[in-house]
Amino acid sequence: MPKMKRVRTKYPGVYYIIGKSKTGKPEKIYYIVYRKDGKQIEEKAGRQYQNDMTPARASQLRARRIEGRDTSNREKRELKKARAEDLNARWTFNRLWREYLNQKPNLKGVVNDKNRFMNYILPAFGDKTPCEIVPLDVDRLRINLGKRLEPGTVRNVLELLRRLSNFGQAKNLCQGLSFKIQMPKVNNVKTEFLTQEQIEALFKAIKEDTHPQAGKIMLMALYTGMRRGEIFRLKWEDIDLEKGFIHIRDPKGGIDQTIPLNEGVKSVLAGIYRGKKKFVFPGKGGGRLKNIQKAVNRIKARAGLPKDFRPLHGLRHTFASFLASSGKVDLYTLQKLLTHKSPIVTQRYAHLRDNALKQASEAAVKIIRGGTGETEEKVININNSVTK
Repeated sequence: MPKMKRVRTKYPGVYYIIGKSKTGKPEKIYYIVYRKDGKQIEEKAGRQYQNDMTPARASQLRARRIEGRDTSNREKRELKKARAEDLNARWTFNRLWREYLNQKPNLKGVVNDKNRFMNYILPAFGDKTPCEIVPLDVDRLRINLGKRLEPGTVRNVLELLRRLSNFGQAKNLCQGLSFKIQMPKVNNVKTEFLTQEQIEALFKAIKEDTHPQAGKIMLMALYTGMRRGEIFRLKWEDIDLEKGFIHIRDPKGGIDQTIPLNEGVKSVLAGIYRGKKKFVFPGKGGGRLKNIQKAVNRIKARAGLPKDFRPLHGLRHTFASFLASSGKVDLYTLQKLLTHKSPIVTQRYAHLRDNALKQASEAAVKIIRGGTGETEEKVININNSVTK
């Protein structure tokens, strides 16, 4: 490539060459020449249009470089490189996040966590290490997020921040946060329940729907109380027809569980052609099913269920609510059926069981009184006479 012609300006040490702008038009590219620490330095000052550079501005830049009030382009590049190397050597939240994903490739809820990190944590703390953050930083983040997000979402963002800090500390990569994050209070305990009439409407809607899997998946949730992900991960090898159990692999509690294979589930499975399929409800290409929200929402709408009813999670709650309100199942058994890790979660159904017990107690009184032929008034009189 031929050497470009240098054109001197009236300012000492400032010249330009003629190049092309982004639009293809001729554009002056200014350079400065000066000596510093006994070395001659020649570097680009800027472009005529792109940087709004003029001979006078190039001369002012040259003067600052000579006086040491500004660093040379080479020094700036070296400083940027050093900072990048330093950043890579430090376990910032950005670097912790990448390592966290590498070590946990099958992370549950990874899509939501990615959104939380990219949208909220990365802009605020991406270039900082956990030990560089002070409580005020997190307070500001929580307050700013609280202005536009629900408390539950803010809590999930802060929980991910804490999780990454704990991950770095557990792996001896860096020091963790030096304080405890104050989480926003969230009241998200929602126990959804369908009436018998709504369930009958749901059965009718399932029969009328043409989707090959949606209705069967909804029935699985209703008959077993299994979680959405547990149903999606269910394989034929997990179903023990001989002993009458379903093996739930990698549940939310972390430990594999087994639940009974009842007649309702057997009727659902009887209507599924197994063939060589690995999953009971396979997705595209025979792999694990990812999403079926559109189909189950269509069935929900056809059945006339409430708009805020969550099709699969709500059916899990309905399963639990019916058992609790029947009075035939204690909370410990219900905990095992729902594969709750802690009995605290199962306590949300305690009031339903208490109501059933109260009704049973009242029924006992009626049965006893009816069997003796005594009226309530006579019983009171008898008790009074005894106390006298």
